[in-house]
Amino acid sequence: MKRGALGSVVQESTPVIIARKIRDAIAGGDFAPGVQLGEAELAKELGVSRGPLREAMQRLTQEGLLVSHRNRGLFVVSMDEDDFRDIYLARSAVEAAAISRVISMDPQGSAAKLMETVRAMEDTAESPNSEAMTEADMSFHALLVELAGSPRLKKMHDTLLTETQMCLNALKSTYDTADRRIAEHKGIAEAISRGDSDLAEKLMAEHMDDALMRLIP
Repeated sequence: MKRGALGSVVQESTPVIIARKIRDAIAGGDFAPGVQLGEAELAKELGVSRGPLREAMQRLTQEGLLVSHRNRGLFVVSMDEDDFRDIYLARSAVEAAAISRVISMDPQGSAAKLMETVRAMEDTAESPNSEAMTEADMSFHALLVELAGSPRLKKMHDTLLTETQMCLNALKSTYDTADRRIAEHKGIAEAISRGDSDLAEKLMAEHMDDALMRLIP
Protein backbone atom coordinates (compact mmCIF):
# COMPACT_ATOMS: atom_id res chain seq x y z
CA MET A 1 0.00 0.00 0.00
CA LYS A 2 1.25 3.48 -0.85
CA ARG A 3 2.52 5.22 2.26
CA GLY A 4 0.21 7.97 3.48
CA ALA A 5 -2.67 6.84 1.30
CA LEU A 6 -5.12 6.73 4.19
CA GLY A 7 -4.24 10.06 5.74
CA SER A 8 -4.42 10.81 9.45
CA VAL A 9 -7.42 10.53 11.72
CA VAL A 10 -8.41 13.96 13.01
CA GLN A 11 -9.85 13.97 16.51
CA GLU A 12 -12.00 16.92 17.42
CA SER A 13 -11.46 18.69 20.71
CA THR A 14 -14.27 18.97 23.22
CA PRO A 15 -14.75 22.75 22.61
CA VAL A 16 -15.08 22.11 18.86
CA ILE A 17 -17.76 19.47 19.49
CA ILE A 18 -19.61 21.74 21.92
CA ALA A 19 -19.44 24.67 19.48
CA ARG A 20 -20.90 22.50 16.73
CA LYS A 21 -23.77 21.37 18.95
CA ILE A 22 -24.64 24.94 19.92
CA ARG A 23 -24.23 26.10 16.30
CA ASP A 24 -26.63 23.37 15.16
CA ALA A 25 -29.12 24.38 17.86
CA ILE A 26 -28.96 28.00 16.69
CA ALA A 27 -29.43 26.93 13.06
CA GLY A 28 -32.36 24.72 14.00
CA GLY A 29 -34.12 27.50 15.88
CA ASP A 30 -33.77 25.85 19.29
CA PHE A 31 -31.99 29.04 20.41
CA ALA A 32 -33.87 31.96 18.90
CA PRO A 33 -32.17 35.23 17.88
CA GLY A 34 -31.71 37.49 20.89
CA VAL A 35 -32.07 34.74 23.50
CA GLN A 36 -29.56 34.67 26.34
CA LEU A 37 -27.46 31.52 26.78
CA GLY A 38 -26.85 30.68 30.42
CA GLU A 39 -23.49 29.08 31.07
CA ALA A 40 -24.62 26.95 34.00
CA GLU A 41 -27.69 25.62 32.21
CA LEU A 42 -25.74 24.79 29.05
CA ALA A 43 -22.97 23.04 30.98
CA LYS A 44 -25.54 20.90 32.77
CA GLU A 45 -27.49 20.07 29.60
CA LEU A 46 -24.37 19.15 27.65
CA GLY A 47 -22.74 17.33 30.57
CA VAL A 48 -19.49 19.29 30.29
CA SER A 49 -17.40 21.48 32.55
CA ARG A 50 -17.42 25.24 32.15
CA GLY A 51 -13.85 25.45 30.80
CA PRO A 52 -14.46 23.84 27.38
CA LEU A 53 -17.95 25.40 27.25
CA ARG A 54 -16.48 28.88 27.62
CA GLU A 55 -13.94 28.14 24.89
CA ALA A 56 -16.73 26.91 22.61
CA MET A 57 -18.82 30.00 23.26
CA GLN A 58 -15.80 32.19 22.60
CA ARG A 59 -15.43 30.49 19.21
CA LEU A 60 -19.06 31.22 18.41
CA THR A 61 -18.63 34.83 19.52
CA GLN A 62 -15.69 35.18 17.14
CA GLU A 63 -17.84 33.71 14.37
CA GLY A 64 -20.50 36.32 15.08
CA LEU A 65 -23.22 33.87 16.11
CA LEU A 66 -23.10 34.99 19.75
CA VAL A 67 -22.73 38.52 21.04
CA SER A 68 -21.50 39.57 24.47
CA HIS A 69 -23.30 42.34 26.32
CA ARG A 70 -21.28 43.76 29.20
CA ASN A 71 -22.58 42.76 32.63
CA ARG A 72 -25.42 40.84 31.01
CA GLY A 73 -23.91 37.78 29.35
CA LEU A 74 -23.94 36.07 25.96
CA PHE A 75 -26.86 36.24 23.54
CA VAL A 76 -27.66 34.70 20.19
CA VAL A 77 -27.15 37.39 17.57
CA SER A 78 -30.22 39.15 16.20
CA MET A 79 -30.40 39.99 12.49
CA ASP A 80 -32.39 42.32 10.28
CA GLU A 81 -32.96 42.46 6.52
CA ASP A 82 -29.63 44.23 5.92
CA ASP A 83 -27.90 41.33 7.64
CA PHE A 84 -29.79 38.84 5.47
CA ARG A 85 -28.63 40.64 2.33
CA ASP A 86 -25.06 40.71 3.59
CA ILE A 87 -25.15 36.99 4.37
CA TYR A 88 -26.13 36.17 0.79
CA LEU A 89 -23.50 38.57 -0.55
CA ALA A 90 -20.82 36.79 1.49
CA ARG A 91 -22.11 33.35 0.48
CA SER A 92 -21.95 34.34 -3.17
CA ALA A 93 -18.29 35.33 -2.78
CA VAL A 94 -17.31 32.18 -0.90
CA GLU A 95 -19.17 29.84 -3.23
CA ALA A 96 -17.77 31.55 -6.33
CA ALA A 97 -14.29 30.91 -4.96
CA ALA A 98 -15.26 27.29 -4.28
CA ILE A 99 -16.52 26.87 -7.85
CA SER A 100 -13.24 28.17 -9.27
CA ARG A 101 -11.24 25.84 -7.04
CA VAL A 102 -13.39 22.78 -7.72
CA ILE A 103 -13.20 23.27 -11.49
CA SER A 104 -9.41 23.56 -11.32
CA MET A 105 -9.18 20.26 -9.42
CA ASP A 106 -11.81 17.71 -10.45
CA PRO A 107 -14.83 19.24 -12.19
CA GLN A 108 -16.49 16.02 -13.35
CA GLY A 109 -15.95 14.09 -10.11
CA SER A 110 -17.16 17.03 -8.03
CA ALA A 111 -20.20 17.55 -10.25
CA ALA A 112 -21.13 13.87 -9.90
CA LYS A 113 -21.14 14.23 -6.12
CA LEU A 114 -23.17 17.43 -6.31
CA MET A 115 -25.72 15.70 -8.52
CA GLU A 116 -26.33 13.22 -5.69
CA THR A 117 -27.65 16.07 -3.57
CA VAL A 118 -29.76 17.26 -6.53
CA ARG A 119 -31.32 13.79 -6.66
CA ALA A 120 -32.07 14.11 -2.94
CA MET A 121 -33.92 17.33 -3.78
CA GLU A 122 -35.82 15.52 -6.52
CA ASP A 123 -36.86 12.86 -3.99
CA THR A 124 -38.61 15.56 -1.94
CA ALA A 125 -40.04 17.51 -4.90
CA GLU A 126 -43.64 16.95 -3.79
CA SER A 127 -42.98 19.21 -0.78
CA PRO A 128 -41.04 22.18 -2.20
CA ASN A 129 -40.89 24.08 1.12
CA SER A 130 -40.29 21.13 3.42
CA GLU A 131 -37.41 20.75 5.86
CA ALA A 132 -36.15 17.80 3.81
CA MET A 133 -35.97 19.93 0.67
CA THR A 134 -34.19 22.73 2.52
CA GLU A 135 -31.74 20.25 4.03
CA ALA A 136 -30.92 18.83 0.59
CA ASP A 137 -30.56 22.37 -0.77
CA MET A 138 -28.14 23.36 2.00
CA SER A 139 -26.24 20.10 1.58
CA PHE A 140 -25.51 21.02 -2.04
CA HIS A 141 -23.86 24.28 -1.01
CA ALA A 142 -22.02 22.76 1.95
CA LEU A 143 -20.65 19.98 -0.27
CA LEU A 144 -19.56 22.45 -2.95
CA VAL A 145 -17.37 24.33 -0.48
CA GLU A 146 -16.12 21.12 1.13
CA LEU A 147 -15.01 19.82 -2.27
CA ALA A 148 -12.86 22.94 -2.69
CA GLY A 149 -10.58 21.54 0.01
CA SER A 150 -10.01 24.88 1.74
CA PRO A 151 -10.37 24.74 5.54
CA ARG A 152 -10.72 28.52 5.73
CA LEU A 153 -13.42 28.71 3.09
CA LYS A 154 -15.27 25.89 4.85
CA LYS A 155 -14.97 27.60 8.23
CA MET A 156 -16.44 30.83 6.86
CA HIS A 157 -19.13 28.97 4.97
CA ASP A 158 -20.22 26.90 7.98
CA THR A 159 -21.02 30.11 9.84
CA LEU A 160 -22.77 31.59 6.79
CA LEU A 161 -24.95 28.49 6.43
CA THR A 162 -25.93 28.71 10.08
CA GLU A 163 -26.89 32.36 9.55
CA THR A 164 -28.77 31.39 6.38
CA GLN A 165 -30.75 28.85 8.36
CA MET A 166 -31.57 31.58 10.87
CA CYS A 167 -32.87 33.65 7.94
CA LEU A 168 -35.02 30.77 6.77
CA ASN A 169 -36.40 30.29 10.27
CA ALA A 170 -37.40 33.94 10.40
CA LEU A 171 -38.61 34.39 6.83
CA LYS A 172 -39.94 31.29 5.11
CA SER A 173 -39.19 30.76 1.43
CA THR A 174 -42.18 30.25 -0.83
CA TYR A 175 -41.86 27.92 -3.80
CA ASP A 176 -45.03 26.92 -5.64
CA THR A 177 -43.18 23.91 -7.05
CA ALA A 178 -39.70 22.47 -6.66
CA ASP A 179 -38.95 22.60 -10.39
CA ARG A 180 -37.07 25.89 -10.45
CA ARG A 181 -35.21 25.20 -7.22
CA ILE A 182 -33.98 21.85 -8.53
CA ALA A 183 -33.19 23.19 -12.00
CA GLU A 184 -30.99 25.95 -10.57
CA HIS A 185 -28.83 23.48 -8.63
CA LYS A 186 -28.69 21.04 -11.53
CA GLY A 187 -27.57 23.82 -13.87
CA ILE A 188 -24.73 24.80 -11.53
CA ALA A 189 -23.56 21.18 -11.26
CA GLU A 190 -23.71 20.70 -15.03
CA ALA A 191 -21.69 23.88 -15.66
CA ILE A 192 -19.07 22.66 -13.17
CA SER A 193 -18.95 19.28 -14.93
CA ARG A 194 -18.15 21.06 -18.21
CA GLY A 195 -15.48 23.16 -16.53
CA ASP A 196 -17.36 26.37 -17.35
CA SER A 197 -16.54 28.51 -14.34
CA ASP A 198 -18.04 31.70 -15.81
CA LEU A 199 -21.43 30.04 -16.35
CA ALA A 200 -21.36 28.23 -12.99
CA GLU A 201 -20.59 31.46 -11.14
CA LYS A 202 -23.28 33.33 -13.10
CA LEU A 203 -25.88 30.67 -12.30
CA MET A 204 -24.85 30.68 -8.65
CA ALA A 205 -25.21 34.47 -8.43
CA GLU A 206 -28.67 34.27 -10.02
CA HIS A 207 -29.63 31.47 -7.63
CA MET A 208 -28.55 33.55 -4.62
CA ASP A 209 -30.46 36.58 -5.90
CA ASP A 210 -33.61 34.49 -6.41
CA ALA A 211 -33.35 32.91 -2.95
CA LEU A 212 -32.90 36.32 -1.31
CA MET A 213 -35.84 37.81 -3.21
CA ARG A 214 -38.04 35.00 -1.94
CA LEU A 215 -37.00 35.81 1.63
CA ILE A 216 -37.19 39.58 1.26
CA PRO A 217 -39.65 40.53 -1.53
